Amino acid sequence: MAPLPREAAPLLRLEALYKRYRAAGTAVLEDLSLTLRGGEFLAIMGESGAGKSTLLNIIAGLDRADSGRVLLEGCDLGGLDDDALTRLRRARVGFIFQAFHVLPYLTVLQNVTLPLDLLDVPRAQRTPRAQQALERCGIGALAHRYPRELSGGEQQRIAIARALVHEPALLLADEPTGNLDAAAGAAVLTLLRERLKAGGTGAILITHSLSAARMADRIVRLEGGRLSDCTPERAA
Repeated sequence: MAPLPREAAPLLRLEALYKRYRAAGTAVLEDLSLTLRGGEFLAIMGESGAGKSTLLNIIAGLDRADSGRVLLEGCDLGGLDDDALTRLRRARVGFIFQAFHVLPYLTVLQNVTLPLDLLDVPRAQRTPRAQQALERCGIGALAHRYPRELSGGEQQRIAIARALVHEPALLLADEPTGNLDAAAGAAVLTLLRERLKAGGTGAILITHSLSAARMADRIVRLEGGRLSDCTPERAA
C-alpha cells in the first residue's frame, strides 16, 4: 500500500510571540500563535491600538518580537540579519497599504516593474511580466498613464499588481480599502481574492471592516494580545 501523503508544511507559523511597548511596559502581543497555509486568505480584525500593525510588522521582519518565533516557509526570521530580512521581503513578501503608495512620477507600468527591478529579474522579462500583471488586474490599457490620472480604485489595482508581480509566497494587506468607497472597495477585494487563489499566495488582511473580512477564508480577532477564531457575527 502506498504511504499516505504528508500534510504540507505551513507557509507561516507564529510561535508564542511576546511584544511590549517599552515606554508604557504594556504587552501588545502575549503568547500569540498562528498558522497560515499556502493559498489561505486570513483576515485579522481588532480595535485601534490592539496591535494589528505591530503584528504585521513582526511578520514582515520590519520589527522583532521580544520572544517567540516567526517562520516563513520554514525560515526562522529571528536568525536573519537586517540585510537578509530585506532580501527575503523583496523575494517572498508582497505589501498593499491603505494609502496605495504608488509613485506619481512613474507610469503605471513602471510602478509595477519596480519589484522586478529590485530582484534583478532579467531586463527582457520585466516589462512583459508587469504588463501581464496589469492585464490580470483589469488595467492593462492604463499601463502608460500616470497614477494622478486614475481613480482611487484604479490606483489600488496598481498596488495589487505590483504586490503580486514577483509571485510572492505571502501577501500582507493593511486596510487596503480604507481610502475607497464601498463599491470600489468591494471590487478591489474581489479582484484580490481572485488573484490570490489563482497564484496560490497566502495572505493576511488587516481590516476594521466586517464586509472586507468576510472576503477571507477565515477571520480572527486580535484582543488582549492574543488571536481568537471569530465568526462573522462575533466580529460585528
